[in-house]
Amino acid sequence: MTMKFSLKGGRVIDPATQLDQVIDIHIANKKIIAIGDAPAHFSADWDIDVSHHIVCPGLIDLSVRLREPGAEHKGTIISETRAAACNGITTLCCPPDTNPVIDTPAVAELLQKRAEEAGMTKVLPLAALTQGLAGQHLASMGDLKEAGCIGVSNATSPIENTEVLRHAMEYAANVDMTIFLHAQDAWLGRAGCVHEGAYSVRLGLAGIPEESEVIDVARNLLLIELTGVKAHFCRLTSGRSVAMIADARSRGLPVTADVSAHHLFLTDLDIGEYNSQCHVHPPLRSERDKIGLRQGLLNGAIQAVCSDHQPHEADAKLTPFALTAAGISGLDSLLPLCLQLATELKVDLSTMLSWLTTQPAHILGISAGSLAINSPADICVINPHLEWTLTEDTMQSIGRNSPFLGWTFMGKVVHTVIDGRLVSTVC
Repeated sequence: MTMKFSLKGGRVIDPATQLDQVIDIHIANKKIIAIGDAPAHFSADWDIDVSHHIVCPGLIDLSVRLREPGAEHKGTIISETRAAACNGITTLCCPPDTNPVIDTPAVAELLQKRAEEAGMTKVLPLAALTQGLAGQHLASMGDLKEAGCIGVSNATSPIENTEVLRHAMEYAANVDMTIFLHAQDAWLGRAGCVHEGAYSVRLGLAGIPEESEVIDVARNLLLIELTGVKAHFCRLTSGRSVAMIADARSRGLPVTADVSAHHLFLTDLDIGEYNSQCHVHPPLRSERDKIGLRQGLLNGAIQAVCSDHQPHEADAKLTPFALTAAGISGLDSLLPLCLQLATELKVDLSTMLSWLTTQPAHILGISAGSLAINSPADICVINPHLEWTLTEDTMQSIGRNSPFLGWTFMGKVVHTVIDGRLVSTVC
């Protein structure tokens, strides 16, 4: 059903157009048709009073595991896209490590079809860089691009053979696809589960040294320079890696980077007495690294913040720490953490929102993350004055695995519009 409505009286913040003003937005035919006065021909079916609220572009999340196909007991396309929509996320990127892997057009098309049927958040799949993510034979990137894949990635499976990685980058460059890289040496710290340091020794847990990431960032940057491929570094954790990315960008290399919200707030010390909710991959690192990641956002070395959403069933976190499943259910805490981060870093809301809207859209090369006239009506409305506590009952995702349970936040999504449809009523 075609919807025509107006969002009236809200503080509209659009980083893409540098708009920050109390003004009305008018929506019809799935698009934003006017900002300010309504067009003469426009007659709204209803108005929504968003006075004292923030109205911004719908959020874009660069990493969300939907768990379907292959692990529906942890989450489904319906459940997790609904949770994303309830948290203001209108577009999300799905890594290729599903079961089966997204290495054929059939799997990519199935994922998108089911997401479209769910009718919630838009889902953009990443294609596998190598067949089965095994790191040996290249996937058919051209065919996967035609099937709707937005980029290519080997997810968290390292490619040991540097020659294979070089050819993969050349292939990706040839078909004009961005390669999404998880920097991790194939051997160094492969048996680890936490950051290697004094605390891992105290806990008696096998560590993953910072150098595992730094070494692979260096290897990748050399190959990017050689091949000219557009590359995006996913989930950086090391301050040294951030410095290397900043240097590469200053030299004109076509590289971008993101960080997960939880790495901006937690360190290896938060593991405490084996808190499995803090078992993540890549691991939580030192306070120095956390500061380095925050500084990377401020100086532009890192362009985006994502949830790195990985929902799990309760039992997956109940075994001894090293045997628990890694990952955080992050959809429900992404925006609240970023609002808190803006306060702590003393940055304006437009800058913070650019990390969740304009810049992720630029990384993905999509027309989204903006409130420009005639752009898709993907909109997030936030009540910045609402204080609330994250609990299992307030979480929308099936996965309740979060180290932020019990945290009190200021600011919450109250309306989400996707393609001109008000979908927040499902929450």
